[in-house]
Amino acid sequence: MKNADVDSWLAAYDNPMKPVVSAIREVILAADPRITEAIKWQAPTFIYKGNIASFFPKAKKHATLMFHQGASIPGDFPNLTGDGKEARSFKVADLNDLDGKADELRRIVVAWCDQQDCTEG
Repeated sequence: MKNADVDSWLAAYDNPMKPVVSAIREVILAADPRITEAIKWQAPTFIYKGNIASFFPKAKKHATLMFHQGASIPGDFPNLTGDGKEARSFKVADLNDLDGKADELRRIVVAWCDQQDCTEG
């Protein structure tokens, strides 16, 4: 579900990646009805029983999402990169690149939501 605070943030977002960030937002919110969004850490953040991912708003060569617990999301996601203990990044260069990565992004979001439901309580 769209959040008015994120709408306002995007309206004021002055960055060449704005169309890509907006398109990624649409993909994530449409991926699973359990997803919500808010502004956290001065950037759009996607949430379901915990923070899923936040945009790096200063990136200008690609849109980057940081999946806070990306290492723990079950599944094979080649575009979820990084070797830290928990976080993983998902980078999108342009709208054409997103076309090729949107299915994987949707699968990541659903895998996160399913995992959160399984680990609850």
